[in-house]
Amino acid sequence: MAKTESRNIGIALEAPKQKCSSTACPFHGNLSIRGRQFTGIVVSTKMRKTAVIEFNRLHFLKKYERYEKRRTKLKVHNPECINAKDGNIVRIMECRPLSKTKNFVIIENIGIEKGFKEKMEARESGKIKITAKTEDEVKSKGEINAANQI
Repeated sequence: MAKTESRNIGIALEAPKQKCSSTACPFHGNLSIRGRQFTGIVVSTKMRKTAVIEFNRLHFLKKYERYEKRRTKLKVHNPECINAKDGNIVRIMECRPLSKTKNFVIIENIGIEKGFKEKMEARESGKIKITAKTEDEVKSKGEINAANQI
């Protein structure tokens, strides 16, 4: 069982007001954090104690001497005391590997991104339009095949 007191994690952050009993919490457990630090948006919290974070970055193309936008998705540990939801802006930091794909933990919940629901609905509607076209094509092909059989 983890301590109920919050500990200093080595970064100038206030500990969460809620307490948790997880050992994989940097504030109430024994998880040490080090290395890289990013800020991103929570895209999904469907997995237990795990969130999917997304953030944009610039990648330099040497041939064209320009930058391109790239999007990075990371699976991170979501402690019970922070409990980030979809659309929250969070700060994450590197830690020891917690699973095959989780090497980061959420250390701060900064706030809520404006227009997150609209952005996600636009992404979903883009996917639906593609599938709707294929269904229409299938129906028209089925009607043509039915006419040829008569």
